[in-house]
Amino acid sequence: MHEYTSTARVWGLTCPGFPEEVSRARRWTRDILRGSPLAEDAELIVSELSANAILHTASGRESGSFHLALAVSSQVVALSVTDAGGAGTAPKVEHRDQEAEHGRGLGMVSAIAHRVVVHDSDGGHTVTAELFTDTYPGGHPC
Repeated sequence: MHEYTSTARVWGLTCPGFPEEVSRARRWTRDILRGSPLAEDAELIVSELSANAILHTASGRESGSFHLALAVSSQVVALSVTDAGGAGTAPKVEHRDQEAEHGRGLGMVSAIAHRVVVHDSDGGHTVTAELFTDTYPGGHPC
């Protein structure tokens, strides 16, 4: 393969920081992944990450927004949500009680995804969840 050729397809979507945009993000993800066995997990992940951006960062404030990126290759589906910052701390995975009303979203995402990565991004944070299409026992990609 040529060094500048990629087999991954990448899509992006920027949404205003309104709560109703979470359902738009889900539909967008479902439309792109139609027919994939990973579509339902991807929808749930995008829903959680988008809601977190709106609830916990400047993305949910007036004139706020969040950005989604979806990369699909034969080995992985990678879903990224970039928020507008302003939270003071980076998102982190916490494993809370089943009865907890808040703070379980990233824990749930990490239970569904094969890998979750959080990194700084232009004043905000990007959370990327990866779903591997084929795995060996133990969750490692083929």
